[in-house]
Amino acid sequence: MTDIQHDDLKISVLASGSTGNVAYVETPKRKILVDAGLSGKKIAKLMKSIGRDLAEVDDLLVTHEHSDHCRGVGVLARRYHLNVYANQKTWQAMATKVGKIPVDQCNIFEMGVTKSFGDLDVESFGVSHDAAAAQFYRLNHHGRSFVILTDTGYVSEKVEGTIKDANGYLIECNHDPEMLQMGTYPWSLKQRILSDTGHLSNEDGADAMIDVLGNHTQRIYLGHLSQDNNVKELAHLTVASIMKEHDLAVNHDFKILDTDPDRATKLTSI
Repeated sequence: MTDIQHDDLKISVLASGSTGNVAYVETPKRKILVDAGLSGKKIAKLMKSIGRDLAEVDDLLVTHEHSDHCRGVGVLARRYHLNVYANQKTWQAMATKVGKIPVDQCNIFEMGVTKSFGDLDVESFGVSHDAAAAQFYRLNHHGRSFVILTDTGYVSEKVEGTIKDANGYLIECNHDPEMLQMGTYPWSLKQRILSDTGHLSNEDGADAMIDVLGNHTQRIYLGHLSQDNNVKELAHLTVASIMKEHDLAVNHDFKILDTDPDRATKLTSI
């Protein structure tokens, strides 16, 4: 069963985590993937699990060239004739990873621009991440919106202004700082993750949401959890606790929802 209404913006986080990331967004006139960080076969299976077929997808938006976001881009583009969108620097950085894609399917979507895809308007915004030019997206349909933000070292005031008061969010909660510090990663990698061009911790994700959620916000998905430096229950408890400390009505005004690296969330209207 899917919790949907006819003209709503519908979303499913097909996969989110350090091993691969894919999100699906649907309106009555458009079906879009954001990132393709798994194999084409796995993404096709996840789509079927929510009652959808990759052959129906129109477009694929890429956030940046790291393999957990672009691994399946080339395969999907060639097999399903998808129109692929990324900024120029990302295209250059991922060229060797995605292989040859027909020129007429390669499209430029620069940072800070809004593009229309049928009845869906998509606004791109730059973030602080150690990629060529990482950008994420706010997807808008008939006054409703969904924001994806899963790889950034911090959330700037400019980004906060762009993503305020969306109906739904997929926000990064990559790591628990203590687990990371005590873990087996080399110090250089720990420094990278903790830096301003790394990843948001559970606390950082909660703080970002406190700054941007509004009266329209209904669903907050916690995403991009590290396999080694986080656990789902800890991320959820940390975010919920911090938000409750700020007198926010968790599970009343909005829901905090978990994501998985290999299981899609229910296709849901927001």
